[in-house]
Amino acid sequence: MAEVIAGLAIPDTAAVAEATRLIQETTSPLIYHHSRRVFFFGLIHAHKLGVKPDPELLYLAAMFHDTGLLTPFSDVEQRFEVDGADHARKFLLDRGFSTAAAETVWTAIALHTTPGIPGRMASEIATMHLGVLTDAIGFGLDGLAQDQLGEILAVHPRGDFKNEFLRAFVDGLKNRPETTNGTVNSDVLEHFIPGFQRTTMVERIVGSPWPS
Repeated sequence: MAEVIAGLAIPDTAAVAEATRLIQETTSPLIYHHSRRVFFFGLIHAHKLGVKPDPELLYLAAMFHDTGLLTPFSDVEQRFEVDGADHARKFLLDRGFSTAAAETVWTAIALHTTPGIPGRMASEIATMHLGVLTDAIGFGLDGLAQDQLGEILAVHPRGDFKNEFLRAFVDGLKNRPETTNGTVNSDVLEHFIPGFQRTTMVERIVGSPWPS
């Protein structure tokens, strides 16, 4: 039987159950609860927008979207979003999902911190991005039904989310700071790591080898 929280059903599939166990066992309560909230908020945004994302793909994208912060899933140094996306794609392909489904989840995770693009893409990608924005920066929070929000937070509490989440970003990115250039993540490192300065686009252009 599907688990239902605040009137929102979690897909009752083997992949969903396995992903849930995996994220619980390999990440942290912070990332687990955040990821589940992202799924629920993504569903709420989908209902408001009148779109119908595949709930299983939305759930898997939400559960894997921040895994790259905690574990370097790749053998190369790359953006944490791509680490998580690569791991999620392998998870789906290993379990018989289509290439198209795996690529949808990959794209949702890889672009979840990139403003302006996910909202123009497939509904799974767009609504997962909106779910992230709601939980991370409160986007659309004033439009959520308070009883529904209360039920979600009762099961997946925020705790000291703001401070703990920022610390998770610093801990996950401090050993690969150059991968944050050109992303919103560079803001976090510049704020918390003494001496770190992001490379701006102006510096890249002015410092290029072209004579003019």
